[in-house]
Amino acid sequence: MSPLNLTALALGLFLALMTLLFILRIVLTWYPQVELKRFPFSLIFLLTEPCLAPTRRLIQPLGGVDITPIIWVGLVSLVREFLLGQQGLLTLTLRHMV
Repeated sequence: MSPLNLTALALGLFLALMTLLFILRIVLTWYPQVELKRFPFSLIFLLTEPCLAPTRRLIQPLGGVDITPIIWVGLVSLVREFLLGQQGLLTLTLRHMV
């Protein structure tokens, strides 16, 4: 397996994991009584909060609803499609190398 294939695989796994974590974070907003500082929720909090906190400063909650996790799901999905989708940069590069 070439280094570019490994990079594409690792990047795909990372972006899929981040999408899943942001979706879990969206679900957790439906349950405000959940303590994000307790395990296993603390893992989700620690991995997503570095992205959400700066975004939350730019985009305030609308009507008390925090939409920043939704924005990040969209951004991560866009990056994944741009790099690894059917016409993605890494996908096309890997096809031309074969």
